Amino acid sequence: MKILGIETSCDETAASVVEVAPDKSHVKILSSVTATSLALHAKTGGIIPEVAARNQIQDIIPVIYEALSSADGVWPMANSKKDHKLLAISNKPAIDAIAITYGPGLIGSLLVGVETAKTLSYIWNIPLLPINHLFGHIYANWIETLSPFQSLEFPAIGLIVSGGHTDLLLMKSHTDITWLGGTRDDAAGEAFDKIGRMLGLSYPAGPAIENLAKKGNPKAFHFPRPLMYDKELDFSFSGLKTAVLREIQKIEKSEGNNFFAGDSSELRTQEKIVTKRNALIADICRGVQDAISDVLVYKTLQAVEKYNARSVIVGGGVAANETLKNNFQHMLDTKYKILNTKLFVPPKSLCTDNGVMIAAAALFQGKETPWEKITANSELYFD
Repeated sequence: MKILGIETSCDETAASVVEVAPDKSHVKILSSVTATSLALHAKTGGIIPEVAARNQIQDIIPVIYEALSSADGVWPMANSKKDHKLLAISNKPAIDAIAITYGPGLIGSLLVGVETAKTLSYIWNIPLLPINHLFGHIYANWIETLSPFQSLEFPAIGLIVSGGHTDLLLMKSHTDITWLGGTRDDAAGEAFDKIGRMLGLSYPAGPAIENLAKKGNPKAFHFPRPLMYDKELDFSFSGLKTAVLREIQKIEKSEGNNFFAGDSSELRTQEKIVTKRNALIADICRGVQDAISDVLVYKTLQAVEKYNARSVIVGGGVAANETLKNNFQHMLDTKYKILNTKLFVPPKSLCTDNGVMIAAAALFQGKETPWEKITANSELYFD
């Protein structure tokens, strides 16, 4: 069975063709193509929904064409000229289903993907499977390239951690999934990005903060860990963001209002000031990195202990954070070793939005739905 997965929930336009294993335990990637407007959003320090959707309108057909044509044996009608008109009723690819993200996300972006998928489903007469984007991040862990995927056991605790979401799930099976808790305000990735903006770092700020944190002094700043010891399995990062802002304001009060301005020509000509500024930024980044990681790891393992989980499954853009992954593994190897719980995190290329994860989710969560009944839902959550 071969599935075309399409993902357009935010600023990426992605498509992938995967092949389902004979025992339906995992999927094999036949192709994966992603176009992003990240460079445009970096200039504005965040995603502008209209800009994202306009770029996706331009990219959606070429991306799908590339995904189909680069998957061996799937589309013999493709040619070297990449004639996108070949996406027509007479040129049906050898796929068995189309999986499409229908929410949550930016409504304009979702509409681009959903309406394209509905059209292709109609003209090719191929079943359409609407997929919740959040489950996609979890099922990025069921890819053949992950080893040993066979050892992923239930019950499992799933942590979805990204720029828009921070949620914990209890998975007793593929059909028995319960939401345990989520963020009450900012998501973890959102906190990284907003704090990065305060420090004059480029968007997205998560990777920059992680790299700078490696140079920082772990004892320089100890920021709050909101709700870390609360009995509920919820998260909150707005208090951390406020604490960092106050620390920055305190520093700027003594050093000058433009102290953290990354484009200050005055600072560039004063080596001592620049050195001090960079050291403080690294120290703040270390404090932020430690605070967010501590909360995510502690709350997730709190759920592992409570439900005696056999696996921890992490997905989403923040899952690409190597420090977070290492901290999870360290705690599972030491304090929680007795539980013998295994950690699963996708490779970085599958942590951010992609078509592979949507196709993989379709294997376990996909329900064939008439195209007329599928509607983009920007506020979709967990049932």
